[in-house]
Amino acid sequence: MSSRVNIALLGVVMGIAACRATPSQPQFPKAGRDVAPTVSDTFSTEDARDRLGEAEQVMALAGIKPGMSVADVGAGEGYYTVRLARVVGAKGRVLAEDIDPEARDSLSDRIQAQSLNNVAVKLGTPDNPMLPAGSFDRLFLVHMYHEVESPYAFLWHLRAAVKTDGKVVVVDSNRPVKRHGIPPAQLQCEFAALGLRMVKFKTLEGSDVYFAAFEVAAPRPAPEAIKPCGPKA
Repeated sequence: MSSRVNIALLGVVMGIAACRATPSQPQFPKAGRDVAPTVSDTFSTEDARDRLGEAEQVMALAGIKPGMSVADVGAGEGYYTVRLARVVGAKGRVLAEDIDPEARDSLSDRIQAQSLNNVAVKLGTPDNPMLPAGSFDRLFLVHMYHEVESPYAFLWHLRAAVKTDGKVVVVDSNRPVKRHGIPPAQLQCEFAALGLRMVKFKTLEGSDVYFAAFEVAAPRPAPEAIKPCGPKA
């Protein structure tokens, strides 16, 4: 057998070994509860939402101030994105993320049309919003967490993007997941499984919508060490 053939065979063997040595993807627990189907990005008309005053209540409770860096995860048509951009101001930054390319493109057009130079838009994946690590004072999950198919994988990736003193803010409805909400006890349990502790909770005026804020309180567990929650409701 020639040396050239030997070298070729060696290359094939090394290639097979390299493939076998490739690290496997992390294995996260399944949701262990219902997951709400994704609905239209249009929650309701923006004028109707403004009349309810939800965004103002939420931003006040979250302590949003000029100069902050915030992320709107699952931004959809950008209702919260544009309002956050006005509050954080020219020295602040807003990153709007969505998993739908059409929603991302539509929001990009809106941002350009309104000349919101402090906003960037990006595409994430269902279990990873693909956010830069240690970058945000606040991460917003507004009326979307109940639609996350792999909550433990999603939160595992998400928490890495929070600054040391940052918070994850959830706005959702206190009703069963099948009815597009999530009971607060279920939410708190799932976040606790990723080392996130609830530090503020308030039901918003005139509705079943609530505000919940979490901070990093423990090291991020290895995916296989995550203890999933059972359904609370």
